Amino acid sequence: MSLRTWLAHRLLSERQLRELSLAAFGVPLRSGANSRNLPMITNETALRNSVVWACRRIRADIMSTLPVDSFRKVNGIPVEVPLAPVLVDTDGEDWPLHHWMWAGNWDLDGIGNSVGLVTERNALNLPSRIHLVPMQSVSIYQTKSMETHKYRIDGKEYDRGKVWHERQFPVAGLPVGLSPIAFAAWELQQDLSMQQFALDWFGGGAVPKARLHNTKRSLDSAPKPGQTDNEARRVKDRYNATMANGDVFVHGNDWELDFMQAQTMGTEWIQGREASVPALCRYFGCPVDLVEAAIQSSSSSINYSNAIQRNLQFLIFHLGPAIFRRQESLSRLLPQPRYVRLNTNALLRLDPETQAKIFSARLKDKTITNDEVRAYYEQPPLTQAQIDQFTLLYGGPRTAPDKASAADSEARAFFEQVSPLSAIPFNPTTGVS
Repeated sequence: MSLRTWLAHRLLSERQLRELSLAAFGVPLRSGANSRNLPMITNETALRNSVVWACRRIRADIMSTLPVDSFRKVNGIPVEVPLAPVLVDTDGEDWPLHHWMWAGNWDLDGIGNSVGLVTERNALNLPSRIHLVPMQSVSIYQTKSMETHKYRIDGKEYDRGKVWHERQFPVAGLPVGLSPIAFAAWELQQDLSMQQFALDWFGGGAVPKARLHNTKRSLDSAPKPGQTDNEARRVKDRYNATMANGDVFVHGNDWELDFMQAQTMGTEWIQGREASVPALCRYFGCPVDLVEAAIQSSSSSINYSNAIQRNLQFLIFHLGPAIFRRQESLSRLLPQPRYVRLNTNALLRLDPETQAKIFSARLKDKTITNDEVRAYYEQPPLTQAQIDQFTLLYGGPRTAPDKASAADSEARAFFEQVSPLSAIPFNPTTGVS
């Protein structure tokens, strides 16, 4: 398979983004199935599934709101430095970093790639402004005569130096990342088909198999003289013609209408919808309980003693690798040896009572200062007036006793030494009581 064909299959072609189906990924259709009746899976149609929307929203919300810090190493020690302008307003005043991060992560978690145009560079020839573009307008190609791939955005060709490209799930030997939507197409198509079935069902377009029974008499199974069909056939045709138009079938008390499949199909539809939730969560890297979906099996229930353990599990197994990749990508915007770190402590913030106990213990052990604790609660350092008030109310800080003065030494020498075993005065010269 050529690179261009592979990229077309990975949702980087505008045509495939509009007309993606199972057949585009080599999944054969059932015999007799009509591909035109199957829902097309695109980046937009996938969002009709609430699980896909919830997974991508949660990951983008968390990633875009993590505090961004910039460091450089001095003698092997990380020293925090001010953020570069590109890490504040990445695409100008209308696109601050947290908006830019959200949009980029939305594409990374859905299509596996995020592409933008480098519109400005600084004196060090590093990108200082990056304009993200919709992935529907991006295609990547490489011919045999080309040493490297090129980008085509809105029909215009760009070299790699003019394009900002991040990959979420890199593939060996190829310049693009895997698309979760592409590989979840089968599961998404099944779910969208069930949604369409429910709409047709409750809208009256889809009718379950039924049994129409006459409780008063038996119908003639043989045609009467001069007729080509029997009485049972005429009743069936009348019923089908009425229901096909979405009308109400009217009958007397001698007829009994029994929807044989109604209850069974309704139960199977609910079970099918529930089964698709965990599968989609696996594709989009989000635990089932975080998208507020019920866990049906009692053996699959997840219990955590507190919120910090829940968030830590999500960070380690789901969000941590994506955070590391984004840190490395953002570090390319800074001159070496500076680098970027996303502060995950915001995700692991404790409850107020537990945090207060930790601060109290650290203050007692002298591993943190009062001003650092106040900075955590976004309070300014203590003023001299506040320090004086604390001293007046609670006393001054405890200090070690000073060395004995000469007067204290003379006072102690005035008293006779006493043997610890006797109350008789002790003679230090002779050592005899």
